Amino acid sequence: MGDTWAGVLSGASGTSVLEGPEWEQLPVRLAARAAVDPLDVLDRVEARRLDRGQQLALVAAREAWADAGAPDVDPERLAVVVGSGVGGVTTLLDADRTLREKGARRVGPLAVTMLLPNGPAVTVGLEVGAKAGVHAPVSACATGAEAIAQAADLIRLGRADVVVCGGAEAAVHPLPIAGFAAMRALSTRDHDPAGASRPYDKGRDGFVLGEGAGVLVLESLEHARARGARIHGFLLGSGVTSDAYHVAAPDPTGDGAARAVTAALRDADVAPADIVHVNAHATSTPLGDIAELAALRTALGADLDQVAVSATKASTGHLLGAAGAVEAIFAVRALTDRTAPPNRNLDDPDDDIGIDVVGKQPRGFGDGLALSTSFGFGGHDVALIFAGGSER
Repeated sequence: MGDTWAGVLSGASGTSVLEGPEWEQLPVRLAARAAVDPLDVLDRVEARRLDRGQQLALVAAREAWADAGAPDVDPERLAVVVGSGVGGVTTLLDADRTLREKGARRVGPLAVTMLLPNGPAVTVGLEVGAKAGVHAPVSACATGAEAIAQAADLIRLGRADVVVCGGAEAAVHPLPIAGFAAMRALSTRDHDPAGASRPYDKGRDGFVLGEGAGVLVLESLEHARARGARIHGFLLGSGVTSDAYHVAAPDPTGDGAARAVTAALRDADVAPADIVHVNAHATSTPLGDIAELAALRTALGADLDQVAVSATKASTGHLLGAAGAVEAIFAVRALTDRTAPPNRNLDDPDDDIGIDVVGKQPRGFGDGLALSTSFGFGGHDVALIFAGGSER
């Protein structure tokens, strides 16, 4: 994660043009592939038994677990909440092609376990030996954030002391790209890959499909202090709501999103003025970015004018079910460095933004809290509030 965070702070882009005959027919040929191929990290035999999304989840979980000091925890007090927005879609589509071209007997015996949407959660659960429950929320692009909120609930309810949580996604395949393109959800700037994802910019025309995983180790404060854990940050509160508006389009008023932020503030018992940084969902769609800012204005009021608002999808692409987890990690890292990452492609800000979002250079900020927001098709709204590791 250190290299990823450094790249985001520097304004690097992970977007490239997809090369090869399978991509040539597509109206959009852009994607943000994982910077490190999980096949270069995992044992070959191990990797062959896992869908790419599961592979990414396993790599991220191992890194997070090691960073947490491999906690010595009773397996019956250890849980997992790791979600995916679409599950093992590449496995499913590749297996379907095998069925049609080579026959049923050539479909692999692991196809089912590789395509199930709980696959990343199960993979992580087996890796750490979790026996307090393995959960796999599915809430489209809000999945990773909702997984973190559910993990906190498990700890609060006394059902676990440690929860490995987050999201993973690997949907870079011709069919998902064709589908998103048909919805006009994707940027068509194939001529300018690095400039394709441009939240808040007048020239934005959709998101760039990305892949990756973000995993955190969430722990009760009592348990963490008892083992002398290094604490990167504190999850103070969460809010989970829904729009009840449309299957794909955001409520233009931002009502559901605003209620999620307000619920998170209430859960954390903090005021809007305590927020100094927002890692916004901001996908670079014409409607979505403005609706979210309307929600932030409703929830934070005039205090929003003092907040450093960043949109890191300009660097990473949109990781769908993994986005909320990765961006929650970015929010915590921003608090550690007291620095909001840049909006790398913000050349001509939309007139309707209404606030001074972070520009093309990182912006420092003072003491306070960070808000990370995530929203998904179907009207899923999640907000998470974090404090830095030295603030509690």
